[in-house]
Amino acid sequence: MNQTRTFLMFALMATAYFLFLAWEKDYAPPPPAAVASASSSASADGSVPGAIPSASAASGKVAAIGGDAVNASQTPAQLVSITTDVLHLTVDTRGGSVVHADLLAYPNAPRTRKEPMPAPTVLLDNDPAEYFVAQNGLVSSSDTAAQDQPNHQAVFQSAKTSYTLAEGQDELKVDLSWQDTAGLKVTKTYSFKRGSYVIGLSQHIDNGGSQPWTGNAYQQLLRVAPPAAGNWLTNMSHPESRSFQGAAWYTGEKFQKLLFKDFKEPKDQLDSQIKGGWAAMLRLYFFAAWIPPADQTDHYTTDTINPDSAQPRYLIRAVGPSFSVAPGQSTTSEARLYLGPNVQGTLDAVAPGLDLTIDYGMFKLIAVPMHGVLSFLDGIAHNWGVAIILLVLLIKGVTWKLTAVQYKSSAKMRKLAPRIQALKERYGDDKQKMQQATMELYKKEKVNPMGGCLPVLITMPVFYGLYYVLTYSLELRHAPFLWIPDLSAHDPLYILPIIYALVMLGTQWLNPAAAGMDPAQAKMMKVMPLLFTVMFAFFPAGLCLYYAVNGLVGLGQQWWVTHHVDREETAKAV
Repeated sequence: MNQTRTFLMFALMATAYFLFLAWEKDYAPPPPAAVASASSSASADGSVPGAIPSASAASGKVAAIGGDAVNASQTPAQLVSITTDVLHLTVDTRGGSVVHADLLAYPNAPRTRKEPMPAPTVLLDNDPAEYFVAQNGLVSSSDTAAQDQPNHQAVFQSAKTSYTLAEGQDELKVDLSWQDTAGLKVTKTYSFKRGSYVIGLSQHIDNGGSQPWTGNAYQQLLRVAPPAAGNWLTNMSHPESRSFQGAAWYTGEKFQKLLFKDFKEPKDQLDSQIKGGWAAMLRLYFFAAWIPPADQTDHYTTDTINPDSAQPRYLIRAVGPSFSVAPGQSTTSEARLYLGPNVQGTLDAVAPGLDLTIDYGMFKLIAVPMHGVLSFLDGIAHNWGVAIILLVLLIKGVTWKLTAVQYKSSAKMRKLAPRIQALKERYGDDKQKMQQATMELYKKEKVNPMGGCLPVLITMPVFYGLYYVLTYSLELRHAPFLWIPDLSAHDPLYILPIIYALVMLGTQWLNPAAAGMDPAQAKMMKVMPLLFTVMFAFFPAGLCLYYAVNGLVGLGQQWWVTHHVDREETAKAV
Protein backbone atom coordinates (compact mmCIF):
# COMPACT_ATOMS: atom_id res chain seq x y z
CA MET A 1 0.00 0.00 0.00
CA ASN A 2 1.49 3.36 -0.97
CA GLN A 3 1.01 6.82 0.46
CA THR A 4 -1.26 8.09 -2.32
CA ARG A 5 -3.79 5.28 -1.97
CA THR A 6 -3.88 5.66 1.79
CA PHE A 7 -4.32 9.40 1.51
CA LEU A 8 -7.02 8.91 -1.09
CA MET A 9 -8.97 6.68 1.29
CA PHE A 10 -8.91 9.22 4.12
CA ALA A 11 -9.63 12.09 1.75
CA LEU A 12 -12.73 10.43 0.37
CA MET A 13 -13.93 9.59 3.88
CA ALA A 14 -13.46 13.19 5.04
CA THR A 15 -15.09 14.65 1.92
CA ALA A 16 -18.09 12.35 2.22
CA TYR A 17 -18.46 13.20 5.92
CA PHE A 18 -18.48 16.97 5.42
CA LEU A 19 -20.79 16.79 2.42
CA PHE A 20 -23.21 14.65 4.42
CA LEU A 21 -23.23 17.19 7.28
CA ALA A 22 -23.87 20.03 4.87
CA TRP A 23 -26.62 18.12 3.03
CA GLU A 24 -28.30 17.22 6.31
CA LYS A 25 -28.45 20.89 7.32
CA ASP A 26 -30.10 21.93 4.07
CA TYR A 27 -32.30 18.99 3.15
CA ALA A 28 -33.07 17.06 6.30
CA PRO A 29 -36.82 16.45 6.72
CA PRO A 30 -38.61 18.72 9.20
CA PRO A 31 -38.98 17.28 12.69
CA PRO A 32 -42.28 15.52 13.37
CA ALA A 33 -44.91 17.26 15.44
CA ALA A 34 -44.10 16.87 19.10
CA VAL A 35 -46.34 14.76 21.26
CA ALA A 36 -48.23 16.77 23.83
CA SER A 37 -46.13 16.94 26.97
CA ALA A 38 -45.00 19.24 29.71
CA SER A 39 -42.77 20.99 27.16
CA SER A 40 -45.67 21.86 24.87
CA SER A 41 -47.44 23.62 27.70
CA ALA A 42 -44.41 25.68 28.60
CA SER A 43 -44.59 29.42 28.14
CA ALA A 44 -42.31 31.22 25.73
CA ASP A 45 -40.13 32.79 28.39
CA GLY A 46 -39.08 29.49 29.91
CA SER A 47 -41.71 29.05 32.58
CA VAL A 48 -43.24 25.62 32.93
CA PRO A 49 -46.70 25.51 34.55
CA GLY A 50 -46.19 21.78 35.16
CA ALA A 51 -44.51 20.54 38.32
CA ILE A 52 -40.85 19.56 38.57
CA PRO A 53 -39.75 17.30 41.43
CA SER A 54 -37.47 18.96 43.90
CA ALA A 55 -34.01 17.59 44.64
CA SER A 56 -35.18 16.52 48.09
CA ALA A 57 -37.12 13.31 47.56
CA ALA A 58 -37.83 13.09 51.26
CA SER A 59 -39.90 16.25 51.24
CA GLY A 60 -42.54 14.63 49.04
CA LYS A 61 -43.28 18.06 47.52
CA VAL A 62 -42.72 19.63 44.14
CA ALA A 63 -41.36 22.95 42.95
CA ALA A 64 -43.59 24.61 40.37
CA ILE A 65 -41.50 26.88 38.14
CA GLY A 66 -43.75 29.07 36.09
CA GLY A 67 -46.64 31.44 36.01
CA ASP A 68 -48.72 33.38 33.51
CA ALA A 69 -46.33 34.50 30.78
CA VAL A 70 -48.84 36.93 29.31
CA ASN A 71 -49.30 38.84 32.56
CA ALA A 72 -45.56 38.78 33.23
CA SER A 73 -44.76 40.25 29.83
CA GLN A 74 -47.21 43.13 30.46
CA THR A 75 -45.31 44.24 33.56
CA PRO A 76 -42.86 47.07 32.76
CA ALA A 77 -39.27 45.92 33.20
CA GLN A 78 -36.19 47.97 33.94
CA LEU A 79 -32.93 47.14 32.18
CA VAL A 80 -29.80 47.46 34.28
CA SER A 81 -26.43 47.96 32.56
CA ILE A 82 -23.37 46.40 34.22
CA THR A 83 -19.84 46.97 32.87
CA THR A 84 -16.60 45.39 34.06
CA ASP A 85 -13.20 45.29 32.38
CA VAL A 86 -14.17 42.12 30.43
CA LEU A 87 -17.97 42.05 30.35
CA HIS A 88 -20.86 44.32 29.51
CA LEU A 89 -24.16 42.86 30.72
CA THR A 90 -27.79 43.81 30.62
CA VAL A 91 -29.94 42.49 33.46
CA ASP A 92 -33.72 42.60 33.23
CA THR A 93 -35.34 43.41 36.57
CA ARG A 94 -38.09 41.00 35.59
CA GLY A 95 -36.63 37.97 37.29
CA GLY A 96 -33.14 39.47 37.50
CA SER A 97 -32.29 37.58 34.31
CA VAL A 98 -29.10 38.25 32.36
CA VAL A 99 -30.51 39.01 28.90
CA HIS A 100 -27.46 40.38 27.12
CA ALA A 101 -23.72 39.79 27.43
CA ASP A 102 -20.88 41.36 25.44
CA LEU A 103 -17.37 39.90 25.71
CA LEU A 104 -15.32 43.10 25.55
CA ALA A 105 -11.94 41.44 24.94
CA TYR A 106 -13.20 39.46 21.93
CA PRO A 107 -14.28 41.52 18.90
CA ASN A 108 -16.74 39.94 16.49
CA ALA A 109 -14.44 40.51 13.50
CA PRO A 110 -10.67 40.65 12.89
CA ARG A 111 -9.04 43.92 13.86
CA THR A 112 -7.61 46.11 11.11
CA ARG A 113 -5.60 49.31 11.28
CA LYS A 114 -7.74 51.19 8.76
CA GLU A 115 -11.12 50.48 10.34
CA PRO A 116 -12.43 51.32 13.83
CA MET A 117 -12.44 48.68 16.56
CA PRO A 118 -15.11 46.03 15.75
CA ALA A 119 -18.03 45.54 18.11
CA PRO A 120 -17.52 42.96 20.87
CA THR A 121 -18.74 39.40 20.54
CA VAL A 122 -22.30 38.93 21.79
CA LEU A 123 -22.80 35.77 23.84
CA LEU A 124 -26.26 36.35 25.39
CA ASP A 125 -28.98 38.26 23.58
CA ASN A 126 -32.72 38.76 24.07
CA ASP A 127 -33.32 39.41 20.37
CA PRO A 128 -35.91 36.76 19.35
CA ALA A 129 -33.81 35.61 16.37
CA GLU A 130 -30.70 35.07 18.55
CA TYR A 131 -32.44 34.46 21.89
CA PHE A 132 -30.03 33.22 24.56
CA VAL A 133 -30.53 34.24 28.22
CA ALA A 134 -29.51 33.11 31.70
CA GLN A 135 -32.39 32.96 34.20
CA ASN A 136 -32.64 32.11 37.88
CA GLY A 137 -35.06 32.37 40.77
CA LEU A 138 -36.79 30.83 43.77
CA VAL A 139 -40.00 28.83 43.79
CA SER A 140 -42.19 27.78 46.69
CA SER A 141 -43.15 24.17 47.34
CA SER A 142 -46.59 25.37 48.41
CA ASP A 143 -49.54 26.21 46.18
CA THR A 144 -48.55 29.88 46.04
CA ALA A 145 -49.41 31.49 42.72
CA ALA A 146 -46.42 31.89 40.40
CA GLN A 147 -46.83 35.69 40.22
CA ASP A 148 -46.36 35.80 44.02
CA GLN A 149 -43.03 33.99 43.89
CA PRO A 150 -39.53 35.42 43.38
CA ASN A 151 -38.97 33.38 40.21
CA HIS A 152 -37.64 34.54 36.83
CA GLN A 153 -40.92 36.35 36.11
CA ALA A 154 -41.14 38.37 39.32
CA VAL A 155 -40.30 42.08 39.02
CA PHE A 156 -37.31 43.10 41.15
CA GLN A 157 -36.17 46.61 42.02
CA SER A 158 -32.75 48.12 41.41
CA ALA A 159 -31.36 51.26 43.05
CA LYS A 160 -29.55 52.25 39.83
CA THR A 161 -29.83 51.55 36.12
CA SER A 162 -26.08 51.50 35.49
CA TYR A 163 -23.11 50.00 37.35
CA THR A 164 -19.43 50.12 36.36
CA LEU A 165 -16.34 48.52 37.82
CA ALA A 166 -14.22 51.62 38.35
CA GLU A 167 -10.46 51.91 37.83
CA GLY A 168 -8.67 50.47 40.84
CA GLN A 169 -11.80 48.65 41.98
CA ASP A 170 -11.42 44.85 42.17
CA GLU A 171 -15.00 43.84 42.93
CA LEU A 172 -18.47 45.07 42.01
CA LYS A 173 -21.78 43.98 43.53
CA VAL A 174 -25.23 44.68 42.11
CA ASP A 175 -28.32 44.18 44.30
CA LEU A 176 -31.86 43.52 43.11
CA SER A 177 -34.70 43.32 45.64
CA TRP A 178 -38.19 41.83 45.74
CA GLN A 179 -40.83 41.67 48.50
CA ASP A 180 -44.33 40.26 48.71
CA THR A 181 -47.30 41.40 50.80
CA ALA A 182 -46.76 38.61 53.35
CA GLY A 183 -43.33 39.97 54.35
CA LEU A 184 -41.02 37.67 52.37
CA LYS A 185 -38.05 39.63 51.05
CA VAL A 186 -35.45 38.43 48.54
CA THR A 187 -32.23 40.22 47.70
CA LYS A 188 -30.51 38.93 44.59
CA THR A 189 -26.85 39.94 44.35
CA TYR A 190 -24.57 39.60 41.33
CA SER A 191 -20.85 39.76 42.15
CA PHE A 192 -18.10 40.59 39.64
CA LYS A 193 -14.32 40.49 39.97
CA ARG A 194 -11.77 42.24 37.79
CA GLY A 195 -10.54 40.11 34.90
CA SER A 196 -13.02 37.32 35.61
CA TYR A 197 -15.80 35.83 33.51
CA VAL A 198 -17.27 34.12 36.57
CA ILE A 199 -20.29 35.90 38.04
CA GLY A 200 -21.34 35.11 41.57
CA LEU A 201 -25.06 34.89 42.35
CA SER A 202 -26.55 34.92 45.83
CA GLN A 203 -30.27 34.93 46.65
CA HIS A 204 -30.79 36.04 50.25
CA ILE A 205 -34.23 35.23 51.69
CA ASP A 206 -35.58 37.11 54.74
CA ASN A 207 -38.84 35.71 56.03
CA GLY A 208 -40.65 38.58 57.69
CA GLY A 209 -43.99 36.78 57.54
CA SER A 210 -45.79 34.59 60.03
CA GLN A 211 -45.51 31.30 58.12
CA PRO A 212 -42.46 29.22 57.17
CA TRP A 213 -41.33 29.51 53.55
CA THR A 214 -40.22 26.30 51.84
CA GLY A 215 -38.97 26.08 48.30
CA ASN A 216 -36.09 25.63 45.87
CA ALA A 217 -33.56 27.78 44.08
CA TYR A 218 -33.00 27.12 40.37
CA GLN A 219 -30.87 28.32 37.46
CA GLN A 220 -31.53 27.79 33.78
CA LEU A 221 -30.24 28.66 30.31
CA LEU A 222 -32.70 29.26 27.52
CA ARG A 223 -31.68 29.52 23.88
CA VAL A 224 -32.89 29.20 20.29
CA ALA A 225 -30.93 27.20 17.74
CA PRO A 226 -28.62 29.47 15.73
CA PRO A 227 -29.86 30.35 12.25
CA ALA A 228 -28.39 28.42 9.34
CA ALA A 229 -25.49 30.16 7.65
CA GLY A 230 -27.05 29.62 4.21
CA ASN A 231 -26.78 26.84 1.63
CA TRP A 232 -24.46 23.88 2.01
CA LEU A 233 -21.61 25.77 0.30
CA THR A 234 -21.86 28.62 2.82
CA ASN A 235 -22.15 26.19 5.72
CA MET A 236 -18.93 24.48 4.67
CA SER A 237 -17.01 27.78 5.00
CA HIS A 238 -18.78 28.90 8.17
CA PRO A 239 -16.81 27.70 11.25
CA GLU A 240 -19.76 27.72 13.64
CA SER A 241 -21.88 25.59 11.31
CA ARG A 242 -19.32 22.77 11.67
CA SER A 243 -19.07 23.04 15.46
CA PHE A 244 -21.30 21.58 18.17
CA GLN A 245 -24.38 23.66 19.03
CA GLY A 246 -26.47 22.57 21.97
CA ALA A 247 -26.58 21.86 25.69
CA ALA A 248 -23.90 20.15 27.78
CA TRP A 249 -23.60 19.09 31.39
CA TYR A 250 -21.16 17.45 33.77
CA THR A 251 -22.27 14.75 36.18
CA GLY A 252 -19.25 15.04 38.45
CA GLU A 253 -17.67 12.14 36.57
CA LYS A 254 -18.81 12.33 32.94
CA PHE A 255 -19.27 15.07 30.32
CA GLN A 256 -22.37 14.78 28.16
CA LYS A 257 -23.86 16.76 25.27
CA LEU A 258 -27.24 17.15 23.58
CA LEU A 259 -27.65 18.66 20.11
CA PHE A 260 -30.61 20.96 19.61
CA LYS A 261 -32.06 18.58 17.02
CA ASP A 262 -32.02 15.78 19.62
CA PHE A 263 -34.03 17.71 22.24
CA LYS A 264 -37.21 16.27 20.74
CA GLU A 265 -36.12 12.70 21.50
CA PRO A 266 -37.52 11.66 24.93
CA LYS A 267 -34.78 9.04 25.37
CA ASP A 268 -32.08 11.72 25.05
CA GLN A 269 -33.54 14.11 27.61
CA LEU A 270 -31.65 14.93 30.80
CA ASP A 271 -33.50 14.13 34.03
CA SER A 272 -31.00 13.30 36.78
CA GLN A 273 -29.89 14.08 40.28
CA ILE A 274 -26.30 15.35 40.02
CA LYS A 275 -23.81 16.39 42.68
CA GLY A 276 -20.86 18.59 41.80
CA GLY A 277 -22.02 19.19 38.24
CA TRP A 278 -22.84 22.12 35.99
CA ALA A 279 -25.15 22.93 33.06
CA ALA A 280 -24.08 24.79 29.91
CA MET A 281 -25.01 25.92 26.42
CA LEU A 282 -22.10 25.68 23.97
CA ARG A 283 -21.12 27.47 20.81
CA LEU A 284 -17.81 27.70 18.95
CA TYR A 285 -15.13 29.36 21.15
CA PHE A 286 -17.57 30.59 23.86
CA PHE A 287 -20.17 29.22 26.25
CA ALA A 288 -22.44 29.97 29.19
CA ALA A 289 -22.69 27.70 32.23
CA TRP A 290 -24.53 27.68 35.55
CA ILE A 291 -22.38 26.15 38.30
CA PRO A 292 -24.18 25.20 41.55
CA PRO A 293 -22.14 24.62 44.73
CA ALA A 294 -19.90 21.56 44.39
CA ASP A 295 -21.27 19.88 47.53
CA GLN A 296 -24.90 20.32 46.49
CA THR A 297 -27.13 17.79 44.71
CA ASP A 298 -29.36 19.39 42.05
CA HIS A 299 -32.07 18.07 39.79
CA TYR A 300 -30.95 18.63 36.18
CA THR A 301 -33.42 18.60 33.28
CA THR A 302 -33.63 19.62 29.63
CA ASP A 303 -36.79 20.72 27.87
CA THR A 304 -38.14 22.31 24.69
CA ILE A 305 -40.25 25.44 25.01
CA ASN A 306 -43.02 25.75 22.39
CA PRO A 307 -41.70 22.82 20.31
CA ASP A 308 -44.32 23.28 17.59
CA SER A 309 -43.37 26.89 16.88
CA ALA A 310 -41.16 28.03 14.01
CA GLN A 311 -38.38 28.83 16.46
CA PRO A 312 -38.57 26.66 19.61
CA ARG A 313 -36.44 27.50 22.62
CA TYR A 314 -34.23 24.94 24.30
CA LEU A 315 -33.74 24.85 28.04
CA ILE A 316 -31.35 23.25 30.48
CA ARG A 317 -32.13 23.72 34.17
CA ALA A 318 -30.69 22.88 37.58
CA VAL A 319 -33.09 22.89 40.55
CA GLY A 320 -31.45 22.93 43.98
CA PRO A 321 -32.52 20.98 47.06
CA SER A 322 -35.53 22.06 49.04
CA PHE A 323 -34.94 24.30 52.06
CA SER A 324 -37.13 26.05 54.61
CA VAL A 325 -36.94 29.50 56.20
CA ALA A 326 -38.80 29.95 59.48
CA PRO A 327 -40.55 33.24 60.35
CA GLY A 328 -37.99 35.84 61.40
CA GLN A 329 -35.13 33.79 59.94
CA SER A 330 -33.04 34.16 56.79
CA THR A 331 -30.87 32.02 54.48
CA THR A 332 -28.87 32.41 51.29
CA SER A 333 -28.68 30.31 48.12
CA GLU A 334 -25.47 30.47 46.07
CA ALA A 335 -24.52 29.69 42.47
CA ARG A 336 -22.09 30.90 39.82
CA LEU A 337 -22.53 31.84 36.18
CA TYR A 338 -19.71 31.58 33.64
CA LEU A 339 -20.03 33.76 30.54
CA GLY A 340 -16.88 33.76 28.50
CA PRO A 341 -14.30 32.16 26.23
CA ASN A 342 -13.35 28.53 25.94
CA VAL A 343 -9.69 28.85 26.94
CA GLN A 344 -8.03 25.46 27.34
CA GLY A 345 -6.14 24.85 30.56
CA THR A 346 -7.95 27.53 32.57
CA LEU A 347 -11.52 26.31 33.00
CA ASP A 348 -10.96 23.41 35.40
CA ALA A 349 -9.83 26.01 37.93
CA VAL A 350 -13.36 27.47 37.71
CA ALA A 351 -15.15 24.13 38.13
CA PRO A 352 -14.12 20.47 37.76
CA GLY A 353 -14.74 19.19 34.25
CA LEU A 354 -15.29 22.63 32.70
CA ASP A 355 -12.28 22.16 30.41
CA LEU A 356 -14.27 19.37 28.75
CA THR A 357 -16.40 22.00 26.99
CA ILE A 358 -13.53 21.99 24.49
CA ASP A 359 -14.51 18.58 23.18
CA TYR A 360 -11.83 16.87 21.09
CA GLY A 361 -13.73 13.59 21.19
CA MET A 362 -11.74 10.38 20.83
CA PHE A 363 -8.58 12.31 19.91
CA LYS A 364 -8.40 14.18 23.22
CA LEU A 365 -5.28 12.30 24.39
CA ILE A 366 -3.47 13.57 21.30
CA ALA A 367 -5.13 16.95 20.83
CA VAL A 368 -4.56 18.33 24.35
CA PRO A 369 -0.76 17.81 24.32
CA MET A 370 -0.62 19.15 20.76
CA HIS A 371 -2.43 22.30 21.89
CA GLY A 372 0.10 22.69 24.69
CA VAL A 373 3.02 22.37 22.27
CA LEU A 374 1.40 24.83 19.86
CA SER A 375 0.84 27.35 22.68
CA PHE A 376 4.50 26.96 23.73
CA LEU A 377 5.68 27.60 20.16
CA ASP A 378 3.44 30.67 19.92
CA GLY A 379 5.08 31.97 23.08
CA ILE A 380 8.40 31.77 21.23
CA ALA A 381 7.27 33.02 17.81
CA HIS A 382 4.53 35.46 18.96
CA ASN A 383 2.50 34.49 15.90
CA TRP A 384 0.18 31.51 15.56
CA GLY A 385 0.94 31.07 11.87
CA VAL A 386 4.66 30.80 12.57
CA ALA A 387 3.88 28.49 15.51
CA ILE A 388 1.96 26.15 13.15
CA ILE A 389 4.95 26.03 10.79
CA LEU A 390 7.29 25.28 13.69
CA LEU A 391 4.90 22.54 14.83
CA VAL A 392 5.06 20.97 11.36
CA LEU A 393 8.85 20.96 11.47
CA LEU A 394 8.83 19.51 14.97
CA ILE A 395 6.44 16.68 14.07
CA LYS A 396 8.33 15.98 10.86
CA GLY A 397 11.55 15.76 12.85
CA VAL A 398 10.03 13.30 15.32
CA THR A 399 8.44 11.14 12.58
CA TRP A 400 11.29 11.48 10.07
CA LYS A 401 12.41 7.86 10.35
CA LEU A 402 8.84 6.52 10.06
CA THR A 403 8.01 8.55 6.97
CA ALA A 404 11.41 7.72 5.45
CA VAL A 405 10.45 4.04 5.64
CA GLN A 406 7.18 4.85 3.92
CA TYR A 407 8.84 6.85 1.14
CA LYS A 408 11.55 4.21 0.65
CA SER A 409 8.90 1.54 0.24
CA SER A 410 7.08 3.76 -2.23
CA ALA A 411 10.27 4.42 -4.21
CA LYS A 412 11.03 0.71 -4.48
CA MET A 413 7.47 0.02 -5.56
CA ARG A 414 7.93 2.65 -8.24
CA LYS A 415 10.95 0.75 -9.57
CA LEU A 416 8.92 -2.43 -9.72
CA ALA A 417 5.87 -0.83 -11.35
CA PRO A 418 6.87 -1.68 -14.97
CA ARG A 419 7.58 -5.30 -14.04
CA ILE A 420 4.25 -5.59 -12.18
CA GLN A 421 2.53 -4.17 -15.26
CA ALA A 422 4.27 -6.78 -17.39
CA LEU A 423 3.02 -9.54 -15.06
CA LYS A 424 -0.47 -8.14 -15.33
CA GLU A 425 -0.30 -8.29 -19.13
CA ARG A 426 1.16 -11.84 -19.05
CA TYR A 427 -1.45 -13.39 -16.75
CA GLY A 428 -4.41 -11.33 -17.88
CA ASP A 429 -7.53 -12.22 -15.87
CA ASP A 430 -5.90 -15.04 -13.90
CA LYS A 431 -5.80 -13.17 -10.61
CA GLN A 432 -4.46 -16.10 -8.58
CA LYS A 433 -1.37 -16.56 -10.76
CA MET A 434 -0.95 -12.79 -10.96
CA GLN A 435 -0.94 -12.55 -7.18
CA GLN A 436 1.52 -15.43 -6.76
CA ALA A 437 3.90 -13.98 -9.33
CA THR A 438 3.70 -10.53 -7.75
CA MET A 439 4.47 -11.86 -4.27
CA GLU A 440 7.43 -13.82 -5.64
CA LEU A 441 8.72 -10.63 -7.23
CA TYR A 442 8.36 -8.73 -3.95
CA LYS A 443 10.20 -11.52 -2.12
CA LYS A 444 13.00 -11.63 -4.67
CA GLU A 445 13.53 -7.86 -4.62
CA LYS A 446 13.07 -7.70 -0.81
CA VAL A 447 10.20 -5.24 -1.04
CA ASN A 448 7.44 -5.16 1.55
CA PRO A 449 4.25 -3.80 -0.09
CA MET A 450 2.87 -3.04 3.37
CA GLY A 451 5.94 -1.06 4.39
CA GLY A 452 4.24 2.25 3.72
CA CYS A 453 1.11 1.46 5.73
CA LEU A 454 2.39 1.34 9.31
CA PRO A 455 3.89 4.87 9.29
CA VAL A 456 0.64 6.26 7.90
CA LEU A 457 -1.45 4.44 10.52
CA ILE A 458 0.81 5.79 13.28
CA THR A 459 0.86 9.41 12.07
CA MET A 460 -2.81 9.63 11.00
CA PRO A 461 -4.17 10.01 14.58
CA VAL A 462 -1.73 12.91 15.00
CA PHE A 463 -3.17 14.55 11.90
CA TYR A 464 -6.74 14.10 13.10
CA GLY A 465 -5.85 15.36 16.58
CA LEU A 466 -4.36 18.47 15.01
CA TYR A 467 -7.49 18.87 12.90
CA TYR A 468 -9.53 19.32 16.09
CA VAL A 469 -6.91 21.56 17.70
CA LEU A 470 -6.62 23.88 14.70
CA THR A 471 -10.38 23.94 14.16
CA TYR A 472 -11.55 24.56 17.74
CA SER A 473 -8.70 26.50 19.37
CA LEU A 474 -9.83 29.94 20.44
CA GLU A 475 -6.30 31.29 19.99
CA LEU A 476 -6.55 30.96 16.19
CA ARG A 477 -9.70 33.10 16.11
CA HIS A 478 -8.82 36.39 14.37
CA ALA A 479 -5.10 35.50 14.53
CA PRO A 480 -3.36 37.06 11.48
CA PHE A 481 -0.58 35.57 9.35
CA LEU A 482 0.89 37.33 6.30
CA TRP A 483 -2.04 37.83 3.88
CA ILE A 484 -4.50 35.94 6.11
CA PRO A 485 -6.43 38.17 8.58
CA ASP A 486 -8.02 35.25 10.46
CA LEU A 487 -6.52 31.76 10.77
CA SER A 488 -9.86 30.39 11.99
CA ALA A 489 -11.58 31.37 8.71
CA HIS A 490 -10.86 30.23 5.17
CA ASP A 491 -7.92 31.59 3.19
CA PRO A 492 -9.35 34.72 1.48
CA LEU A 493 -7.02 34.35 -1.54
CA TYR A 494 -7.14 30.51 -1.62
CA ILE A 495 -3.35 30.38 -1.87
CA LEU A 496 -2.92 27.56 0.65
CA PRO A 497 -5.43 25.19 -1.04
CA ILE A 498 -3.66 25.78 -4.36
CA ILE A 499 -0.27 25.06 -2.76
CA TYR A 500 -1.63 21.82 -1.40
CA ALA A 501 -2.99 20.84 -4.81
CA LEU A 502 0.46 21.40 -6.30
CA VAL A 503 1.94 19.27 -3.52
CA MET A 504 -0.46 16.46 -4.44
CA LEU A 505 0.56 16.71 -8.10
CA GLY A 506 4.20 16.45 -7.08
CA THR A 507 3.40 13.45 -4.88
CA GLN A 508 1.65 11.72 -7.77
CA TRP A 509 4.67 12.32 -9.98
CA LEU A 510 6.93 10.63 -7.43
CA ASN A 511 4.49 7.82 -6.77
CA PRO A 512 4.08 4.59 -8.78
CA ALA A 513 0.33 4.48 -8.17
CA ALA A 514 -0.80 4.87 -11.76
CA ALA A 515 1.14 1.86 -13.01
CA GLY A 516 -0.41 -0.50 -10.49
CA MET A 517 -4.02 0.52 -10.55
CA ASP A 518 -6.88 0.13 -12.99
CA PRO A 519 -7.89 2.99 -15.35
CA ALA A 520 -10.82 4.10 -13.16
CA GLN A 521 -8.55 4.52 -10.15
CA ALA A 522 -5.96 6.30 -12.26
CA LYS A 523 -8.57 8.82 -13.43
CA MET A 524 -9.69 9.38 -9.85
CA MET A 525 -6.10 10.08 -8.83
CA LYS A 526 -5.84 12.73 -11.54
CA VAL A 527 -8.82 14.67 -10.20
CA MET A 528 -7.81 14.36 -6.53
CA PRO A 529 -5.80 17.63 -6.53
CA LEU A 530 -8.90 19.46 -7.76
CA LEU A 531 -11.10 17.83 -5.11
CA PHE A 532 -8.64 18.72 -2.39
CA THR A 533 -8.43 22.31 -3.61
CA VAL A 534 -12.22 22.63 -3.36
CA MET A 535 -12.40 20.92 0.06
CA PHE A 536 -9.52 22.90 1.57
CA ALA A 537 -10.99 26.15 0.25
CA PHE A 538 -13.60 25.92 3.03
CA PHE A 539 -11.30 24.76 5.83
CA PRO A 540 -9.86 27.14 8.45
CA ALA A 541 -6.71 28.78 7.12
CA GLY A 542 -4.73 27.57 10.14
CA LEU A 543 -5.56 23.97 9.24
CA CYS A 544 -4.74 24.57 5.56
CA LEU A 545 -1.44 26.18 6.58
CA TYR A 546 -0.50 23.09 8.56
CA TYR A 547 -1.31 20.68 5.74
CA ALA A 548 0.27 22.85 3.04
CA VAL A 549 3.57 23.17 4.94
CA ASN A 550 3.42 19.53 6.01
CA GLY A 551 2.86 18.54 2.39
CA LEU A 552 5.76 20.67 1.14
CA VAL A 553 8.15 19.23 3.71
CA GLY A 554 6.89 15.71 3.03
CA LEU A 555 7.29 16.21 -0.73
CA GLY A 556 10.86 17.37 -0.21
CA GLN A 557 11.61 14.36 1.98
CA GLN A 558 10.01 11.98 -0.49
CA TRP A 559 12.05 13.46 -3.37
CA TRP A 560 15.25 13.08 -1.34
CA VAL A 561 14.48 9.46 -0.37
CA THR A 562 13.43 8.59 -3.94
CA HIS A 563 16.59 10.18 -5.35
CA HIS A 564 18.69 8.25 -2.81
CA VAL A 565 17.02 4.94 -3.77
CA ASP A 566 17.60 5.70 -7.47
CA ARG A 567 21.27 6.27 -6.80
CA GLU A 568 21.52 2.98 -4.89
CA GLU A 569 19.84 1.11 -7.74
CA THR A 570 22.15 2.74 -10.28
CA ALA A 571 25.20 1.79 -8.19
CA LYS A 572 24.01 -1.83 -8.00
CA ALA A 573 23.50 -1.96 -11.76
CA VAL A 574 27.08 -0.82 -12.35
